[in-house]
Amino acid sequence: MEIYKENQLKIYNSLSKSKELFKPLTEGRVGMYVCGPTVYSNVHLGNVRTFMSFDMVFRYFLHLGYKVRYVRNITDAGHLENDADEGEDRIAKKARLEHIEPMEVVQRYTVDFHKTLEKYNFLPPSIEPTATGHIVEQIEMIKEILEKGLAYEVNGSVYFDVLKYNESAHYGILSGRKMEDAIHNTRALDGQSDKKNPQDFALWKKAEERHIMRWTSPWSDGFPGWHLECSVMSTKYLGEQFDIHGGGMDLKFPHHECEIAQSQTCSGKTPVNYWMHANMLLLNSQKMAKSTGNYILPNEILTGENPILSKAFAPSVVRFFNLQAHYRSVLDFSNDALEASEKGYYKLIDAVNSLDVIATSATSTFDVTAWKKQCYSAMNDDFNTPVLIAHLFEAVKIINQLKEQKTTLTATDLEDFKNTIHAFVFDVMGLTNETKQESSNALDGVVELLIKLRKEARDNKDWALSDQIRDELLVLGIQLKDGREGTSFSMN
Repeated sequence: MEIYKENQLKIYNSLSKSKELFKPLTEGRVGMYVCGPTVYSNVHLGNVRTFMSFDMVFRYFLHLGYKVRYVRNITDAGHLENDADEGEDRIAKKARLEHIEPMEVVQRYTVDFHKTLEKYNFLPPSIEPTATGHIVEQIEMIKEILEKGLAYEVNGSVYFDVLKYNESAHYGILSGRKMEDAIHNTRALDGQSDKKNPQDFALWKKAEERHIMRWTSPWSDGFPGWHLECSVMSTKYLGEQFDIHGGGMDLKFPHHECEIAQSQTCSGKTPVNYWMHANMLLLNSQKMAKSTGNYILPNEILTGENPILSKAFAPSVVRFFNLQAHYRSVLDFSNDALEASEKGYYKLIDAVNSLDVIATSATSTFDVTAWKKQCYSAMNDDFNTPVLIAHLFEAVKIINQLKEQKTTLTATDLEDFKNTIHAFVFDVMGLTNETKQESSNALDGVVELLIKLRKEARDNKDWALSDQIRDELLVLGIQLKDGREGTSFSMN
């Protein structure tokens, strides 16, 4: 159903630094590109938050009835260790350190990325292109930029001429940076660089002898610059102009700034109508960093095997925690915050599940239509999930009143109420209907393993080990009854 016609969605545009009414280039269709992961290590929790934000955006567009082409790339080449076009390709470095092929690194961490997002109930994008799958197109775009006189080749490497581009356009339009300030605050080149100016960025890098990942080009055997792939793939799958480009706040400069410069040079058009950026995730009020040990992997939250959390948490609890903050707000991850979110999540799910047993009435004493409009108003205000959740908990109160027959709904209103709650909780927010019992599956697995080990100990007449395991099971509240027909257990 095309309910987008009934809703005026406003999106905060990082380009204009204001909320703007969303008007797609093509009526009823949305083209959205989101920068994906560089697959040289396990996806970290901050990445997951960014992708979860855009999963929610994707879901809401689908709910409104738009046909969405959602493109999210995989960076499997060209991402150097720093933004100064220096150091090794991150994937090649990982391959060299582990003595494996770069594509083994790519495969391992791409699979990990997909498995992690699947556990957290992400919808797959419409297209998931890779940098290595579009080397030919990247070479062609470099040729075009060279022909337009906004790039130069030195010793087999090609660089984008930022200062020349800035003569007719604004390099810094997205981040708000002025070229004069950038020049003033940038150190002079040390004489070892091929760049004309420190602000220039690589379109193609000549590979050193030890560099593993390389392709043939008109300039050298080398590899594309990191920024180029997104301009190429967004243009190929969404056109020279498209609706939305998303990513983490840390990508605004220089990555997205470079994308704008490359794409605009080739097409002469503003490539993106709405730039969206998700904010960072802190851990115990500090920046997440593997170098300091202040980090946690997404899968470690689900297993509880980490020194930060007191126990394991269900994936939907983590989703609920993330959506309690606006995607543009900094979010602080902690054990206390997750425990609070867990209580809220199960309270919401318990209420949703109890809708099936509510009796209807001849009249309604709650205005479902007005409440429904509030839910849409929240999401139409730049995807304001915290306000949406507040309205959903208002619905929880109403559900409790309905169960106590302090509030009544007609059959039609109850059906509308139920359908709306289900749509926002499950379709838009992407939560799953997990009960507390289901969240204890990990404990059930431990119990079954201990019972199996105890049976083996008894079969081997290792009575000491058998008694030890029995005592451990008693601590977990498990009482065993051993007999000839096998072992049964019950939980206190």
